[in-house]
Amino acid sequence: MIKNSLRGLAALALLALPAFTAAPAHAAPTGPEPHHLSLADAIDALPSAAESRAGYERTAFRHWIDEDGDRCSTRSEVLIAESRTQPGIEGTCKVVSGSWFSYYDGKTLSDPRGLDIDHMVPLAEAWDSGASQWASGRRKAYANDLDAERSLVAVTAKSNRSKADQDPAQWLPPLADARCTYIADWTATKLRWSLSANKAEINKLQDLARGCGHQDVEYVKAPAEDSHTS
Repeated sequence: MIKNSLRGLAALALLALPAFTAAPAHAAPTGPEPHHLSLADAIDALPSAAESRAGYERTAFRHWIDEDGDRCSTRSEVLIAESRTQPGIEGTCKVVSGSWFSYYDGKTLSDPRGLDIDHMVPLAEAWDSGASQWASGRRKAYANDLDAERSLVAVTAKSNRSKADQDPAQWLPPLADARCTYIADWTATKLRWSLSANKAEINKLQDLARGCGHQDVEYVKAPAEDSHTS
């Protein structure tokens, strides 16, 4: 089973970098204890609701910000954290080299220009599933969620653009061995942010989960909405 958990190496790699590249926000969590569920139980815990895209605009989610003021955008933070080797960084925080494994399709890249940072649950899907009712500050927090490894992932641009805004009933990673990890990450992200799933999505997740053995799901609930400002 593929594991997408290389981010713990990031802080060590950054010790040799200039001072402006502070350790990314993917550091080991120190907040609430995570929830641990079997994949089947996690899927059952998803709230079921119909989806609506009415009023959606991508600009409703302010993303790729520099939340901690270290001059590294969210995109750069993810690239730094997920590089399997010490990343090359130029200027204020432009990542120019490294080694990234795209678990959607099993490809390894050394040029970040071939990578997209995928929102595990796409912004449009999040809107459909409850984010349309959020305040702008919570949508910004969602779009730049560096506190959960599963929320954002560096993958090949080709695979990310193939996925677009589709849910698992419509799209799955082309690498079959990645699919159990993918639906666990998808479910964890929805539970973290209290997002709903529609009937077709839940049915597909349940069907896939039957072939995933002892796959589990771990997540920490995102901070309450009133803790985010616009």
